[in-house]
Order: sequence, then structure tokens, then C-alpha cells
Amino acid sequence: MTYHNPPTTPRKSATFDDYTLSEIRRAAVTGIYDIRGGGAKRKVPHFDDLLFLGASISRYPLEGYRERCDTSVVLGTRHAKKPIELKIPITIAGMSFGSLSAPAKEALGRGATLSGTSTTTGDGGMTEEERGHSRTLVYQYLPSRYGMNPRDLRRADAIEVVVGQGAKPGGGGMLLGQKISDRVAEMRTLPKGIDQRSASRHPDWTGPDDLEIKIMELREITDWEKPIYVKIGGARPYYDTALAVKAGADVVVLDGMQGGTAATQEVFIENVGQPTLACLRPAVRALQELGMHRKVQLIVSGGIRSGADVAKALALGADAVSIGTAALVALGDNDPRWERDYEQLGTTAGSYDDWHEGKDPAGITTQDPELMKRVDPIAAGRRLANYLKVMTLEAQTIARACGKNHVHNLEPEDLCALTIEAAAMAGVPLAGTDWIPGRNGF
Repeated sequence: MTYHNPPTTPRKSATFDDYTLSEIRRAAVTGIYDIRGGGAKRKVPHFDDLLFLGASISRYPLEGYRERCDTSVVLGTRHAKKPIELKIPITIAGMSFGSLSAPAKEALGRGATLSGTSTTTGDGGMTEEERGHSRTLVYQYLPSRYGMNPRDLRRADAIEVVVGQGAKPGGGGMLLGQKISDRVAEMRTLPKGIDQRSASRHPDWTGPDDLEIKIMELREITDWEKPIYVKIGGARPYYDTALAVKAGADVVVLDGMQGGTAATQEVFIENVGQPTLACLRPAVRALQELGMHRKVQLIVSGGIRSGADVAKALALGADAVSIGTAALVALGDNDPRWERDYEQLGTTAGSYDDWHEGKDPAGITTQDPELMKRVDPIAAGRRLANYLKVMTLEAQTIARACGKNHVHNLEPEDLCALTIEAAAMAGVPLAGTDWIPGRNGF
């Protein structure tokens, strides 16, 4: 009798998966690394790994929508004559004109204003559309100095000195030539149509002592009126937060690796920096040890998507959060209505990340005049405002369930973690136990 081995199902490698194999082939053909937008796509511990412990007997919940739960936040109370007062603890992150279209920038301003919060210029300077439709506008001061001038510094409501970004801590920005239109070139003092790469560090300082001098210069230029933020990427959050505070920052903005970018090397996005969840508690600890927690405000960004994410960030010690990618989706980015156009670009709605190519079918991350017409800034601004409203209501609902009459009263004690990794990063107990990994030598 002849025996035959039964057929087996082919098994693919976990290390050399389909995407890895395709990247090896692409690199072998082109000889260049891949550039894309967005944030990290790999799965890392995140706010989804935390749960709230709602009130019952040991805690007293607030009654539905009948008992007040405040959401306001004041930013820049340390030194500024005119701190920023926001109705909600959700701000719009810096995204440049050049990376985004002018209608998209206007829509961000409109949506933020309707919601009583702030938006941020990003690299490349201040547009009249954004200033004109933003009640509260934060001006980003980056290594490139594109569009920077004393007049716009004074026209802003706050200044954000960008030292690092979550998608690329230690790296500079990119804006390819196809997005450098006549207007973008004029604002940035660049040749039209030529690829531009921003510097990875500021040209006039090499450490925290120089940063202190720069912050003082900015205060003098703005007559000490404007809050000065310092934005850091999620690399060494404890030390970077402490140094930013010692340099005189009013607000620290901490951007984890899930934070997006218009364009950088994918190897950078996926392999440099730490998850937002891992960065938050060390930054808070630095503020606490300096006696500056709540005196210097902490804004956290990188992968914030819902009111639950907002509430968890605040419970872990943040004063506010900032959203970028989620705001673009609310405006209409990656919308299935443009699926045919996305397919022609070799991708799908929901997966599109080639923002640097300037061919965005939604008209948001492009300088193409015809594509930009697809963005109605009034309608898009309303969508963003609706989204911010829902996030705020969700955060309030959770806070009330935990018995808190202000979202800032949420605390780590209100949380538990579903995984050991998340428990260790957030410094809260593993669900069903009182064990916090890494505490007391365990």
C-alpha cells in the first residue's frame, strides 16, 4: 500500500509578511526609501487598552445631563498677560498651509471657532483665511522660520515653539515641489515647484539655555501678552518636559508616535519615538516633581479619536488634547465618496496616505486648484464643529459617570488597564488587581 502525505496549507512568515515583502521589492526596484503621510500604522498600546471605573456605591455619579460638568480650560497662566480661555479641552494641531489647501485651513479655523477652541498654523506661515476665521490662533515657530515675521507673531493669540513632532522626533519636514505653488513659494520664500525639506533643529540654539533666550525674545516681541508653548516629540518626555519648563514655557505640547505628518520617511514614522500612552505619565511626573503640574499646562496629541481618548488623557494628567488626523477626517479626508479617485491612485478611502503628492481627491492636502474646489470651508467647518461637540459630550458623559463635575477632576484612580503593557505605561492597575507593573520592584 502506498501512503501519500496529505497536502498542507502554505504558511506565511510572521517576519516577512506580505507588506514587508512588497517593501523589499519596491526598494529593490526604486533604490529610494518610501515617503508617506499619516502616523504610525503598527499596533502599539493605546488608550483603547484602558477602561474607566464608573461610580456605583463607593463613588457617587452625577445625574445625566441635569448636573453640570464643565469642560473649560485656560492655557498660558504662568507668564502671559493674556492666557487663552477655551470652552473645550480639545484643540486643533498645527498643519501647514502648503501641506493643506487654503480652503482646508479656513475650515479648520471655522470649526474651531464654532466650538470655542483654538487652531494652529503649522509650518509655512499664517494665511489670512485662517487668521480671519480663527477666534483663537496659535502660531507655530519652527526651525524653518518659513513665513515668520514679527507682525504675525503679534497677530497670533499664542506662539508654539516646535522642537519635535511625534511622527518624526529628531527629523525635519518635507514639502515636495508639486505642492509648492506660487502662493506657497511666496509665503515661504522658496522657488516654485522645487522640493523643500525643513531643518531638523532650530538654527540659533543648541540646547535648553538657548531655548530660554529664544522664549524671552518672543515674549519681548509680543509684549509678554502671548502664551509660549513648547512642542516636543515623544522621545524622552520626562527630561524634555522638565527642560521646557525650566526654559520658561507656559504650555508643553507632547506629541506621541501616533501623531501624523504630511510627509516623512516611513521607516521614521514606524520606528522612532514612543506611543502617546507611554509618554504621558513621565511628562506629568516631571511637572509634578517641579511643582508645576496644572501651573504649566500639558497638551497631549497623537492618535486622539474620541471623547473616551480625551477623558483618558485628562485622567492621566493632561490639561487638554490636540487633534490633527481626526480633524482632517472630519473635514472629509479619506471619504468613501471619492473612492473611484482613490482607486485610480492605487489606494482606497481609509488607506490613502500619499498626502505629499498633492493629488488628494478630497481637496484637503493639495494645492491643485480643481481639487481644492471640492472643499466647501463653511460645510467642512460645521462638520468639524459637530465632531468636536460629540467628543466633548462623550468626555462629559464619562466624567459624570465617575462622579466628576469637571473633566479635569478625572484622575488615574478612575482607570484600570486591560494589558500589562498599558498598565505599566499609564501607571494604573491591571484590571481585576491592584498591581501596577514596575511599582514596588514588581
